[in-house]
Amino acid sequence: MRSTFAGLNTMVRGIQNNQLSLDTVGHNITNASTEGYSRQRVDSAATNYQERPSLYGGVYVGGGVDVVALNRARNIYADKQFWSENSAQNLYQTYKTNYDKVETIFNDSKKTGILNAMQQFYSSWVNLSDYASDAASRTAVITKGNNLVDRIKTSAKQLQAQIDAQYEETRIQVGKLNGITKEIARLNKNIMLAETNGGKANDLRDQRDLLVDKLSEITNVNVYEEANGQYTVVSNGMSLVQRENTLTVEMSEPIYNQQYGLSDYTLRIKEAGGIGYVPQSGILKALSDTIVQDKGHIDQLADISATLLTTFNDVHKLGAGIDNDPTTGPTTWLNFFGQNKFTSPTGTTYDQMQYTWHVNTTTGERWMEAAGSAITRTATAGPPAEVTVTATVTGGPDKLKSMQIINALKISDELTAQGGQNLVAARQIADANGTKVVPTALSGTGATYKYKVSEINGTGDGTMAVELSKLFNIDEMTATNPKGSMNPRGTERAVSKISINQYYNGMMSQLGADAENIDKTLKQQDDLMTQIEQWRQSTSGVDWNEELTNMLKFQTGYGACSRVLTSMDEMLDKLINGTGMVGR
Repeated sequence: MRSTFAGLNTMVRGIQNNQLSLDTVGHNITNASTEGYSRQRVDSAATNYQERPSLYGGVYVGGGVDVVALNRARNIYADKQFWSENSAQNLYQTYKTNYDKVETIFNDSKKTGILNAMQQFYSSWVNLSDYASDAASRTAVITKGNNLVDRIKTSAKQLQAQIDAQYEETRIQVGKLNGITKEIARLNKNIMLAETNGGKANDLRDQRDLLVDKLSEITNVNVYEEANGQYTVVSNGMSLVQRENTLTVEMSEPIYNQQYGLSDYTLRIKEAGGIGYVPQSGILKALSDTIVQDKGHIDQLADISATLLTTFNDVHKLGAGIDNDPTTGPTTWLNFFGQNKFTSPTGTTYDQMQYTWHVNTTTGERWMEAAGSAITRTATAGPPAEVTVTATVTGGPDKLKSMQIINALKISDELTAQGGQNLVAARQIADANGTKVVPTALSGTGATYKYKVSEINGTGDGTMAVELSKLFNIDEMTATNPKGSMNPRGTERAVSKISINQYYNGMMSQLGADAENIDKTLKQQDDLMTQIEQWRQSTSGVDWNEELTNMLKFQTGYGACSRVLTSMDEMLDKLINGTGMVGR
């Protein structure tokens, strides 16, 4: 039989339910601006009914309301989508940051970059072709050449510094990753303990999901929830977090890269014996990719440098300065860039460094070979008097790549010395037949050619200056210019078959196109993330209007239950105290 006081208990349940609901509304409102907070709600259900007899049979009477659970409003599908796209967004954002920095390094828009220096160097040769004997014009060629060398080397060093900064940022991000995974493991433990009796540790779960949000910025993650409420966080098939255990990502010891003149690092898993860790998205992936990209820019600068050291020098060697030796005539076979007479670290003295470009057609490997050579000049009386120049490689070659090539680039010491401007080859010399000089053999090992001693004065003759200026704007082979002075060696040039200017412009055009593409991709990703965040917020976000409405609803419910409780109390009081004594 239903107790007399059952109605009171029903109202008490109602008051408690509304009180908890009001407390939850207050919790939501106060945490509306808390990062990572998920709106909470009280899930209620009617209590089991009680059967009460009547004249017409059994009557089922409800016993009020019970709180089933206090749950978070969370959409796991929105979370998983967010974590995936968040990694992609930070990937593209890091790409964009690097492109912005690289564009600043080259800085062509402000007329202070490599392009401007290259154009000024070209213009100085054009001017020299008209004023071959003018000391100021000759000095200008050397000065503008130095400016070009400086801009190339400065840009390469800035790219090196950028790569070093990227490795340092990698170190910072790895530290953040390890800190986050350890905190997730700690929360896994606390959540499991808190939920032992069946409740939900909602605030702890919010903290953990926020950490996963932060982790997804750094690298790609997949999250799996176990039956006990603990997370397993997987990245690239490796469980960075499994229950209360974590794996530690670390950077390797520095690996010196002689080719680029810097230290490289790899990522590995400490607990797995140093097995490599290769992120597939996020900031770490972008940093790894941009390091490769920036090394590629150094390679491109090295191609230009190698072209100056090989093709440009080869053309310059076939001309003469305006210095005059009565026996052998003017100085010829002189490197404009790099070294001429030098002493090796072993103490061997060479007449010249001979630079040769190589391409392995099988592997695609590209490098510049630098070897010492001996030069002899033999004069004959004639007529016409002739000079025979023979260059023979005698030193062991050095294999140079990337920064090694750029470091080798300089204006030769002979040209920068006092009176060195007179050695600049403005005049194209001729052989006994009056034909421009073409070496009988020009390979990586040596060369021989003859020229007339009468071709000793470059005054008023800028024919070689014309040929040198062509290297900047004329391709190796054209209809009007078959393989000739554009590439005396007849082998593939470092900038391939195009001109130096076209190569650099193509390099900058590709950089601009890639940067623009990343801008567009990032904009699309931002739009996608906005949609996902809105989807997420529509479920878990706190709506002030909704919470205020709920507050009024639960306040009214609380008051109504209290009023009913008061009425029932008055009824019981009347029944107990106002109906007299029973049984007298």
